[in-house]
Parts: sequence; C-alpha cells; structure tokens
Amino acid sequence: MSDNKVVRFIITRQDKPDSAPYTEEFEIPYRANMNVISALMELRRNPVNTKGEKTAPINWDMNCLEEVCGACSMVINGKPRQSCTALIDQLEQPIKLEPMRTFPVVRDLQVDRTRMFDSLKKVKAWIPIDGTYDLGPGPRMPETKRQWAYELSKCMTCGVCLESCPNVNSNSNFIGPAPLSQVRLFNAHPTGEMNKAERLETLMGDGGLANCGNSQNCVQSCPKGIPLTTSIAALNRDTAIQSFKNFFGSDK
Repeated sequence: MSDNKVVRFIITRQDKPDSAPYTEEFEIPYRANMNVISALMELRRNPVNTKGEKTAPINWDMNCLEEVCGACSMVINGKPRQSCTALIDQLEQPIKLEPMRTFPVVRDLQVDRTRMFDSLKKVKAWIPIDGTYDLGPGPRMPETKRQWAYELSKCMTCGVCLESCPNVNSNSNFIGPAPLSQVRLFNAHPTGEMNKAERLETLMGDGGLANCGNSQNCVQSCPKGIPLTTSIAALNRDTAIQSFKNFFGSDK
C-alpha cells in the first residue's frame, strides 16, 4: 500500500432527501495510518473530484472518532461499519462509500436514524426512577449476570445491525436487533425489571420478535461483538413464558 501515490474513492452522493443518488470519484494523496474519516476530512478541505471539478463538500456524521458514539456508520466496500476504525491500508481500492439504506438519507453519507431511536422509546429502553432526589444505592446485580449484561451495554446505537438485517426495511416495521437486545439488558436490571412484562408484551406485538427471520447477519456485523442472536433466543423464551402468564392471569 505504501507504494501507492493516491487513494481513490467512489462515493455515493445525494443532494437532498428526495433527490436521486449519484456517484462521484475522488483521489487524495496517500498518508500512512489514514482512516476513512481522515480521508473524508481531506476531501472536505479540498472538494475537487477526479475530473478536476470543484464540488460541494461531502456530508457525513461523526463524533467520538474512537468507535464509541456510533455516529459515523456507513457502507464501506459493501459492508456496513464504522468509518473511524476503517483503515485505508486494510481496504481494497477504489474504496466505495455509501450511506446506510435502512435509514432515510439526509445528504450524501449522512442518514436519519430516528427509526431506531423511536424503537428504543417503544420498548422503554431505560431504567425508571421516581423523582430527582437521591434514592440511595440500588439493588446489586449478581456478578455473573453483571458480566453478560455489560456486554449488552456496549451497544452504541450505530445502526449497523439494522442495516445488515434483511427484515429491517421500508416494507416492515420490525424494530431490529439493537432494540431487542436492549430489552434483555434492561429486563435483567434489578430496577428495570419492574417494566419487564410491559417490554415483553411490546415485543409480542407488531414489529417485534415475530418479524425476526433469524438470518444472524446482525451478530456477524456488530462492531462491538454483542451476542445479539443470544439475546433474541432468550427473549423468545421470555415472551413464551409471558404469554402463559397473560393467559392464566398470573403476574408472578
């Protein structure tokens, strides 16, 4: 890679949410240890395509630059991933950058992930508290449960698992793997489990677990290695138990 003079990009662009996408090619001088974000910054500094035409700067989202915030998700060489950890030296050229198509495109590589955040609201993916005063220390979790719950808490709502899931699309209201796994996380919390039945009943409704096709693309694409399919299997068991409780009128 060090012998190459330039890095070549083919970037899918879109001027407005309702306009047609098109591709534009760019080249920048190669530098060692570049990632896709640093390359995009260079293109923003000097937005001139391979035809020598000055063009509008490329739009994309970013924040932490250390694979924690999940903002810089895009499709790189056909694979949804974080652009901050996509190293130029490890990518085949020309490098193709596209927006995730599961979400509406705002402009260029920037998308609107509202769909995912609305799903998190739908399943109440939070720990409820009563009031703003100090409630004192809460109940402790057993260490074994804390260890696997911590793995689920690594979710950064990047949307990569939704992009890779064939069941999350414009023709389906499936909430997707990330919100499902968060239900398991918050149901495991000693305080969060007070809303366990409500969360499970939400998953038993439209757009919930029944819409999962078990393709397992999500667990393969997750940048944090979260055991999403394990969560889905556990939730299938939990919702089955909840349905029996509902049928027999038991809240135990």
